[in-house]
Amino acid sequence: MIEALSDTPSGVTGIRVSGRLTGADMKAFEPTMQKLLDAGEIRFVEVIEPDYQGFGPGGLAQDAKQGFAAVLQHHSAFTRVAVVTDKEWIAHTLHALGWMVPGELKLFGLDELEQAKQWAAG
Repeated sequence: MIEALSDTPSGVTGIRVSGRLTGADMKAFEPTMQKLLDAGEIRFVEVIEPDYQGFGPGGLAQDAKQGFAAVLQHHSAFTRVAVVTDKEWIAHTLHALGWMVPGELKLFGLDELEQAKQWAAG
């Protein structure tokens, strides 16, 4: 499941992911993603909950489709991406593949959500 964070600073879009993300979840997120891309400068906070299990049916394919399109078309718009999680495998993945994320990328623990929001806004 993907849900929008309602208490982010001005200019910051935030989401919370939990459970197993399906293609339908990703498609339902498209309007939020489009608003983010239309804003010009992308400052983003993604909270990955402890019960996050990765991608389910169609989730990875839809995520790749949306993600690559966004990065390719709006590469210079990405300013700051904060990832908030306590999942070690996510941290390892970000350390290995973070170079592919445009802009600044920073990892925060779940107890550092407020700091992540402020960093993304900065």
